[in-house]
Amino acid sequence: MSLGLFSLLALSVVMGAGTLFRIAGWRSKAPSIHFSDTPASVKIRQPDGSIATESLQNLVETKCPGLRSKFSPVWWLFNGHLQTLYCVLGDFSKIDRLQYHRRLIRLLDGGTLGLDFAPADSSKIKDDAPIIVVLHGLTGGSYESYVRAILAPACRAVEDGGLGYRGVVVNFRGCAGTPVTAPQLYSAGHTGDIRQALVFISQIYPRAPLLGLGFSLGANVLTRYLAQEGVQSRLSSGCALGCPWALSRNNESLRNSFIGRIYSKAMATNLINLVRRNLDGLSKFPDHLIAQHIPTVLNLKGALLDEFDENFTRIAGGAPPDFPFATAQDYYKWGSSHDVLSDIRVPFLAIGAADDPVVQHIPMDGGGNAMTVMALTAAGGHLGWFQAGPNGSIERWIKAPVMQWMSLTGDVLALPSSSAPHVHIEDGYYREEGRENGCKEIEGGGLVEGDSWEGRNLRGL
Repeated sequence: MSLGLFSLLALSVVMGAGTLFRIAGWRSKAPSIHFSDTPASVKIRQPDGSIATESLQNLVETKCPGLRSKFSPVWWLFNGHLQTLYCVLGDFSKIDRLQYHRRLIRLLDGGTLGLDFAPADSSKIKDDAPIIVVLHGLTGGSYESYVRAILAPACRAVEDGGLGYRGVVVNFRGCAGTPVTAPQLYSAGHTGDIRQALVFISQIYPRAPLLGLGFSLGANVLTRYLAQEGVQSRLSSGCALGCPWALSRNNESLRNSFIGRIYSKAMATNLINLVRRNLDGLSKFPDHLIAQHIPTVLNLKGALLDEFDENFTRIAGGAPPDFPFATAQDYYKWGSSHDVLSDIRVPFLAIGAADDPVVQHIPMDGGGNAMTVMALTAAGGHLGWFQAGPNGSIERWIKAPVMQWMSLTGDVLALPSSSAPHVHIEDGYYREEGRENGCKEIEGGGLVEGDSWEGRNLRGL
């Protein structure tokens, strides 16, 4: 454990000791849930095969009871810091075990994405079974415990208590062993890569509805993708957990508090290590603007998140014409998702925690969008939500509401036909009509153990 995180852990215990005996009162309660004043009406499939119309709010209230269930933090994780730190430091190697089959896709700009499909052997899953498309957090990947906590049960057979779905984690460039083959990484705002991944997934499983699930940075990417695509979205629904929303405001909250700066430094260190781990790939482009910034990044000492973004993300976090940005603040303004919620046109659920030390500004009005449902728990930290389970175990409260949401949007809703652009093959690439993009599968990949992890980045952030 780093000195900063050790100090944070000790400080969390001291600061939280006075609230320990008040948890049962104000924190052990059901989440606050916001629906639009005029929730959307959606089509549902009836048992006899007919189609009916129902209010999205009524469906969520009846089909997602876990969303209204009380969340009681396990007693020794009694504040948001401890919940977050347990997500980072806890041992999850023996639970939610999962194997993936990795497929690598090459994008038209030369970049590479790693798509990890679960279960690794999906021969018994129907071709039209829903697919949960996962976008991970800041420097994570398919190995993250919060990812496996959802995909392990979702991909389990129905007769074994699962949903019988497929899952696929889109590992961003340079993450989870995905090679860097172009002078670009990723960011909270860039949606071009998930757009291409969805083109590929939709072509190899054309009968399967695609359900989006994003965590932290990945939740921001998911939200922006859904808003940008509107009715053309290849995702039939979205679920965002721990989304950072207003990037600049959350960065200010981190920078302007002692504990916040510890988190900010931890995230910046993760990103610097990501650059270092992918240095061989990034160094193959000495004439690109990115090459001028790599030495500066590698020499950053004790940097905060916005200092990394100022020196690297604003340059390498996406493609032209958006990138590069003049400043990190310009990137934050462009890449935020709190102000685009009104543009989403598919059912969308966002869940956050009021004591999340990383995300402190949450647009609970849902942008006034009839398709959005916003939920806020009093406790849970950042991607934590740990509560006591059976036989002294620790389990994630978030598992039940997310699984129920996926079942609702994957099995109950009668989804309209996608109006996404037509896809054709050109020079071996899947190309969307009217768009300058393309992707194709390349050699590589293979079996990936769900808990495999290489590198020096902290998990869970």
